[in-house]
Amino acid sequence: MASIQKPLATGWGPTATAEDVAGGLNFSGKTVIVTGGASGLGLETSRALAKMGAAVIVPARRPEEARTELAGIPGVEVAEINLMDPASIDGFAESLLASGQPLDRLILSAGVMATPLFRDAGGNEGQFATNHLGHFRLTARLWPALLASGNARVVVLSSRGHQISGLDLDDLAFVRRPYDKWLAYGQSKTANALFAVALDARGREHGIRAFSVHPGSILSPLARHLTSDEIDAFGAVDADGAPVIDPARDMKNPAQGAATTVWCATSPLLEDLGGLYCEDSDIAALEEQDRRGVRPYAVDPAVAEKLWEESVRLTGTDLQWRA
Repeated sequence: MASIQKPLATGWGPTATAEDVAGGLNFSGKTVIVTGGASGLGLETSRALAKMGAAVIVPARRPEEARTELAGIPGVEVAEINLMDPASIDGFAESLLASGQPLDRLILSAGVMATPLFRDAGGNEGQFATNHLGHFRLTARLWPALLASGNARVVVLSSRGHQISGLDLDDLAFVRRPYDKWLAYGQSKTANALFAVALDARGREHGIRAFSVHPGSILSPLARHLTSDEIDAFGAVDADGAPVIDPARDMKNPAQGAATTVWCATSPLLEDLGGLYCEDSDIAALEEQDRRGVRPYAVDPAVAEKLWEESVRLTGTDLQWRA
């Protein structure tokens, strides 16, 4: 995968919005799922894809709140899901599969960041469990619907947070090492990028391609666990407390932040490509040091396979090849 991790020179850049990159494409007749699709980047993603004519399904932990946020956007429906609860994930997937409808795009946008330590029922560290394992299980269960599309894409929200940390496959759950909320977040974002690599390797012969995305630095509900001092330290707000918008420094508004996700989901330039990490509505370059780009360890096929094997062990599930 690393050999094709090279920018296409699309020309969009950091100021492009989700509607810009959609470019008038028609997605009528296509079904899209957007986890986290009722707030922040996910909301802008849902809005842009619905405007393209797609039928958008937003699974949410608090469906009534999600319906309120999505009110007025035609073509969007809300369902209930809890990514920390395997039974909830399975129930959502079974309902979708029972409908018989193909799934054309699966956008994995839900997530948490820099939380105090919490764990799922299996003892997995909470950020890894929410950001990666829940989405791993959901994708595996929805696989028959993606296969039925014949031309599906999966887009996973990673971030430059992957540069904080690779994977510690011997201690993913922070049992042996002290818990650090930023190391845990970085590990989960690296897992998101590696998931796209391994998923694409399994799907490409079946018409399913996968991508991971750095959306930009956006002050959104994802920052709910940060203190005001931490937010100030990032320079994320101005003297009046308003979010700083400076795309040249990767500080974007939600519409700009959703652009790369929508580009990965829709761009004809990505036909016959996959397993790639993208930013600023383009494929990102491999970078060892620069803040831009993707670290080689986050797109390493060998590490991606090890993570896949461990994810199967931790979730007790793998790709479902028939409904």
